[in-house]
Amino acid sequence: MPSSAIASAESLLRWYDRHRRRLPWRAEAGESPDPYRVWLSEIMLQQTTVAAVIPYYERFVSRFPTVRVLADAPIESVLASWAGLGYYARARNLHACAQAVVARGGFPSDLDGLRALPGIGVYTAAAVAAIAFGVPAVPVDGNVERVAARVFAIQDPLPAAKPALREAADRLGEQPAARARPGDFAQALFDLGATLCTPAQPACGLCPWVEACAGRRQGIASELPRKAPRKQRPLRYGVHFWLTDPAGQVLLRRRPARGLLGGMTELPGTEWRGEPWSADEVRAAAPMPTDWRPAGQVRHGFTHFELVIDLFAAQVPRIAAEGLLRSLATLDEEALPSVMRKCVAMVCGKPDRRRGATL
Repeated sequence: MPSSAIASAESLLRWYDRHRRRLPWRAEAGESPDPYRVWLSEIMLQQTTVAAVIPYYERFVSRFPTVRVLADAPIESVLASWAGLGYYARARNLHACAQAVVARGGFPSDLDGLRALPGIGVYTAAAVAAIAFGVPAVPVDGNVERVAARVFAIQDPLPAAKPALREAADRLGEQPAARARPGDFAQALFDLGATLCTPAQPACGLCPWVEACAGRRQGIASELPRKAPRKQRPLRYGVHFWLTDPAGQVLLRRRPARGLLGGMTELPGTEWRGEPWSADEVRAAAPMPTDWRPAGQVRHGFTHFELVIDLFAAQVPRIAAEGLLRSLATLDEEALPSVMRKCVAMVCGKPDRRRGATL
């Protein structure tokens, strides 16, 4: 690891005490953090921005105010409240974790105990332990990786640089001031990366670590952390059907509990494969024979592939097909993932009131 004067934990904490973000899951100065809210926010924030999470978080804790209420809720209700946040395995693990926490009588306060719970990995265990229980641990997310890469001028590209970035973050957290206030130190690192040490055009002049930052001294801070070139994601193709009746019902189905988008609801359709579907295959896959009209095309990016969906729509006097009949007026309450909400918007321009805008 390149040598660097250690950035002072004391100076970072002084900065944090003045400039800390006020977030709905954060305890105010002098308050005790609620482990349930800390854990919930950390699960929601995985692969998602703070701005996107806040409205979901506020609705979620309004519906499930305690870990026991969440544990006792049907999984369908949890998935419906999660719909739109993506990475839906998080919601299934969240529910299983809540049940495990209730069964043991509360959240464990140590790293090993937290890691034994469903859906909690190295990062989340460190974040909950530090913030909720004052355990001296440094959770390393993308913000912390960026700060560490710049402070120590670590130029190896991600993901190969992760062990070095982990070591650098641990060095920062070894200081007495950091160990005395581990929760505040972790959140100070988050805030520094989110507000000043941003990916583009970092505000070095305002940073409490400006003098200690090797990346700034070398004039490469804005280039770090470097990333290996991304591989192009393969294309997959699917067909989905929008089938309604005069009473204002639409046909849906539930996906298998395991696998991608497990347990979520969707429009009936084909599997997603590496080649487009022929007209004969589309007719064979339709939920019932009728006059189907093309209703547009939706593209959606998943982590490992790009999906292209061709949509077909029809209205019939009576829906005589296997599946779930749901009212058009209550679709916002269904556990429809983002890709299916895009399909709904394509067919009928329905606004997604979860975000206040049409998808």
